[in-house]
Amino acid sequence: MNNRPVSVLIADNQALLRAGFRLLIESVPDLTVAGEAAGGEQAVELAQRLRPDVVLMDIRMPGMDGLEATRRICADPDAAGTRVLVLTTFDLDEYVYAALRGGASGFLLKDILPADLLTALRVVASGDALLAPAVTRRLIHEFAGRHEPHPRLTREPAGVTPREREVLRLVARGLPNPAIAEHLGLSIATVKTHVRRLLAKLHAHDRAQLVVIAYETGMVTPGGNLPSTDRRPTGRDGTPEGDTPGGT
Repeated sequence: MNNRPVSVLIADNQALLRAGFRLLIESVPDLTVAGEAAGGEQAVELAQRLRPDVVLMDIRMPGMDGLEATRRICADPDAAGTRVLVLTTFDLDEYVYAALRGGASGFLLKDILPADLLTALRVVASGDALLAPAVTRRLIHEFAGRHEPHPRLTREPAGVTPREREVLRLVARGLPNPAIAEHLGLSIATVKTHVRRLLAKLHAHDRAQLVVIAYETGMVTPGGNLPSTDRRPTGRDGTPEGDTPGGT
């Protein structure tokens, strides 16, 4: 990302909450408000026109709700640079799953601390997913295998290597890159490279989508043990032979 402030579109049907979010976001120099939407239709229209870095999306709105608005924004190829962060008062698994399945990069409750909300906006804008291991486990146990195949992928793509599958299984368990690297005996840079390749091969725009796709396509199944730690010989840089280091 460059040095310009992260632009945020606020989508919430309550004017008072929108005003509060605006004051909070504009209280820091690295974030700015691109616009405000009072409903889902307006959020989609403004996202298409303004191309914000992040849409802070409420779920319960009149007319088109935030879940449908999220799906439309994330399905727009011209909005590939826009991430959606869902913020709601409703802590329901159905909403978490639907939001992530629709393309959201994160899910937060409205009782979040102000500083944590600002951090979440930065994390999502950077291209990372805000998906805690606890949320991942809830999704796995409650919804894996209970929905039709993911609309972006109906069968496992060719070209996914055994190492990438190992990395995918650990991503789907909610492990961050450093933990994956430690478990498999890889460098963090190598793990990042494998994650980037998985994102491209599975047509996922971030880690949250990767988890959903992994379970819905059956590439990863609930339960089971973690992949075995890699025991192959390593090169001078500590990377197992056959793996390519690199990544950002």
